[in-house]
Amino acid sequence: MTVAYWIVAAALAVFYLYAGGIKVVRSTDRLRPMMGWIDAVPLGFVRLVGVLEVLGAIGLVLPPLTGIAAQLSVAAAAGLALIQVGGLTLHLRRGEREVIGLNLLLLVLAVVATWLATIRY
Repeated sequence: MTVAYWIVAAALAVFYLYAGGIKVVRSTDRLRPMMGWIDAVPLGFVRLVGVLEVLGAIGLVLPPLTGIAAQLSVAAAAGLALIQVGGLTLHLRRGEREVIGLNLLLLVLAVVATWLATIRY
């Protein structure tokens, strides 16, 4: 199960480092073409989600890699799953059913990572 965890965690970490990073550093105008919902929420909330995504990505990899508080990977994976529940909710409320595929995939991967991290420790 360790190999499976690292495959899922690495994929999620790469995605969330990128996605969270751009939410933290890019302007609203540069985010708008990628995220149609950007004007539906305050910019501070977008930045907060970005920071949480980056922290979640780090939490998936760094604690188990160093062996220091490795159980934090469970919390990181669960937190990323919750972020996707929020994303799904936002898109469904906005009537954007056609764009929820990525959210569903990320939710499933985060739940799998949570389960794999749980059975590792």
